[in-house]
Amino acid sequence: MIKRTIGAVAGMCGGTLLNDKHADRTIVGITTDSRRVQPGQLFIPIIGGNFDGHAFGAKVLEDGAAALLWQSDHPVGEALANAPLILVDDTLAALQQLAAAYREELNLRVIGITGSNGKTTTKDMVASVLSGFFRVHKTEGNLNNHIGLPLTVLQLDETVEVVVLEMGMSGFGEIELLTGIGQPDIAIITNIGDAHMLQLGSREGIAKAKLEIASGLRAGGLLLINGDEPLLRSGIQDLKIDRAIDIQTFGLQEGSDWTAINLEGDALSASFDVEQDDQLSQLKLPVPGHHNVSNALAAIGAAKRLGVPAAQIRAGFNGLRLTGMRIEPLRAYNGAMLLNDAYNANPTAVRAAVDLVAQLTGYRRRWIVLGDMKELGPQEVQLHEEIGRYITPAKAEAVVTFGSLSEHTASAAQTQFKKDGTDASAHSANQAEDAAVKAFQNKNELIEWLRAKVAPEDLVLVKGSRSMRMEEIIHALQRV
Repeated sequence: MIKRTIGAVAGMCGGTLLNDKHADRTIVGITTDSRRVQPGQLFIPIIGGNFDGHAFGAKVLEDGAAALLWQSDHPVGEALANAPLILVDDTLAALQQLAAAYREELNLRVIGITGSNGKTTTKDMVASVLSGFFRVHKTEGNLNNHIGLPLTVLQLDETVEVVVLEMGMSGFGEIELLTGIGQPDIAIITNIGDAHMLQLGSREGIAKAKLEIASGLRAGGLLLINGDEPLLRSGIQDLKIDRAIDIQTFGLQEGSDWTAINLEGDALSASFDVEQDDQLSQLKLPVPGHHNVSNALAAIGAAKRLGVPAAQIRAGFNGLRLTGMRIEPLRAYNGAMLLNDAYNANPTAVRAAVDLVAQLTGYRRRWIVLGDMKELGPQEVQLHEEIGRYITPAKAEAVVTFGSLSEHTASAAQTQFKKDGTDASAHSANQAEDAAVKAFQNKNELIEWLRAKVAPEDLVLVKGSRSMRMEEIIHALQRV
């Protein structure tokens, strides 16, 4: 974590000391949470819609904070007149500037990752394949925004050799801000989906926003993009960068710099060969799905760029541990296979989940349980219907939905199952209990119905947007 004098911190963040007598005092680490301040830390008060961290200035000093940033439009008051305050115009901007300055002083390599889906999984993969060769730090949880990323940078020990930074966004300019702070040596764009359509208007807009990550790449850096996405291939032609960078592609279709062949898998794992490297054959991931093979190819491209040998890449995948609720394999109370993919959802991610279920055979019945997808804008009904039409009896034997938007998914899926001659009744309690498609507005009713229907020989995948809390269905299916 950052360890600097208060005077040095003031210079790094563009602030001025209220009292010069504190200039030589050292701060060790930072926090924005007044409830968790540790002795010696710098406290940075953030201002939100319903809170203002400045209100806790006196308390954090009592708890041992070594210094505070202080927004200059806030009165200092008599109680803090002699306190170790660094005056700044804006505490959030100062936090970001401090993180950017600290990153400049560190002798390490930065890998930045963005994309509509797969950011966290790819982050975990990159960190895993590098960790046996370098001292690695990665974004914890989802500290991937305009506050979380600077905090991650400022947590870095000066002995860290590589940091893997996840970069999230919901609108234009956000990735540009984050990549400017992180200044990556390698930048990865996992894919372009439909997330944040409400804010960005179109998939073209999403691609443009994701490509902002290239603006912060250091000279000679590497941009790794998903070569299966035409919007990224065309988008790189419009990049305006005033320094030389390398661009490589990864993907499952032919023509990328990093591609996979001989793909195999089950509900617990996936295996593949890297076409471009004979030493990277029969690689095995402890996570299923072709889309995760694509994520792994991005990790391989980054690792090879940093000189990681094939044996370490293989070992890294073997020891991979993913952040929770990303196709997490579990068992139901009766032994049925559960795939917990409930962290979030958008149309691209849901189609990938459907494709995964289609790849998994040997089960009595494959269930896809879907919740509403949020933040899709005016096209939300159409996009839910498209998911329903994407699900056919060849991909899954049963579809269950939860939420008002997902009723449109169920209705469209019902049409697909009727084409196949399957009884697809979905909306009436008087209709067949064994309907292939069924929609619910009450989660408890869905759980009770599903627990009664799922057999030990079945597979159930659960997915939905974060606000739908679809993991509650998983937990209920596990409960004995």
